[in-house]
Amino acid sequence: MEAPLDLPADKKERYGALRKEIAAVIAGEPSRTARYATAASLLAHAFPETYFWTGFYLVDPDKPEELVVGPYQGTLGCLRIAFGRGVCGAAAAGKRTILVEDVHAFPDHIACDSRSNSEIVVPVFDTSGALAAVLDVDSTHFAAFDAIDQAGLEAICADLLTLD
Repeated sequence: MEAPLDLPADKKERYGALRKEIAAVIAGEPSRTARYATAASLLAHAFPETYFWTGFYLVDPDKPEELVVGPYQGTLGCLRIAFGRGVCGAAAAGKRTILVEDVHAFPDHIACDSRSNSEIVVPVFDTSGALAAVLDVDSTHFAAFDAIDQAGLEAICADLLTLD
């Protein structure tokens, strides 16, 4: 499948264009849910050839060592993930991006959908520097994500909470 007609074909340029589009749409929007939903939708539709599941797991304010599913695009997601479990939990516990070429080789991988073969998880921090969520992107392809994806997604995630 090709890139959407209104976005550049080059992946790095596409992330740059998406970052601007997401920022423009969420400008002035105080709701985190609305900002996350917008980002998940635009990202999923911008990379239909790669992205299989795109969404956010939010730090549960009542259980601060647990993630709860938030806005997403794709098949059914896991409802809750403990910090330290699977790729999302490891990224949350370590507060760092994790890129996995083969999820089946990742220790303690949680298979929310067995069709996923690679994954990238990016932390989202609030303006105080506390972890607010993680962005999780899965692909049915092995080794679907690289340094360009990481840089693009980290930049977009850094913009999501600038209104807090």
